[in-house]
Amino acid sequence: MSAADIIEIQQLLAAYVFAIDAKDYDALDAVFTPDAAIDYCVTGGARGSWAEIKPWLAKALAPFPLTQHLIGLPLIRLEGDRATAKTMLFNPMQLARPEGDHLFLLGCTYIDDLVRTPAGWRIASRTEADFWVRDPPTDFTPVPAP
Repeated sequence: MSAADIIEIQQLLAAYVFAIDAKDYDALDAVFTPDAAIDYCVTGGARGSWAEIKPWLAKALAPFPLTQHLIGLPLIRLEGDRATAKTMLFNPMQLARPEGDHLFLLGCTYIDDLVRTPAGWRIASRTEADFWVRDPPTDFTPVPAP
């Protein structure tokens, strides 16, 4: 297990959350492999390829002027040019409302398969698991999957 690989993977996972919160979806092209498989179903989201999920993310997160994806220290296992990572997420989200914004909390675990590419480590597969939510909006309908 190389410390440099661990640090690079940690930086990649951090790049994901900073890009998501900045709504910089193009920056995520440097996080995922072009053919990455993404599964956000447990949180009410979509499942598909990165090409399908990327435009969906922009629509799905548009109603939220504030998100803060806070991740814990990932549990990383390296095997040559492949790795797995499990990372806990705590995410306060603010839903814009005419009568006043609604703040709610959610958490889950990211389960990632990563691969070393010529450009560095990338996520080849991401699944959200172990979902919980506190004070969810009762009348909000998520954006349908692509």
